[in-house]
Amino acid sequence: MNKKEAEFSNLVKAFRKRHMGKGPREIRTTFCKQWAICEMEGNLSPVEKFIATGTDGKQVLRTARTEMVKDIYRNHPPIEMEQLLGAKFVELFVDIDLEKDFGMSIFVFDQDIESKFSLK
Repeated sequence: MNKKEAEFSNLVKAFRKRHMGKGPREIRTTFCKQWAICEMEGNLSPVEKFIATGTDGKQVLRTARTEMVKDIYRNHPPIEMEQLLGAKFVELFVDIDLEKDFGMSIFVFDQDIESKFSLK
């Protein structure tokens, strides 16, 4: 992870903490073409872990941790991330494995950020 990827990870963590009350424990970001791919561990709070023990709870929690997260980014555009990268945020793809407490978010931007910040 290069310096810009690490800075991006910190912005994701701060954004989630500000808008969701808790950010992931650990984030690793990789820039690939116009994508910022974030692998996140330690996403769930103790209450969410308890909710995930029930079948109905899993579905509700999965929806909250995917669809609701996308809504938060739509309603609160990640301006700090755009400023860091000098690129416009376009779309977000999100998934989470509740049993492993491991999530992935793919942020799509309007230009190739990999070549812009590559160490090569």
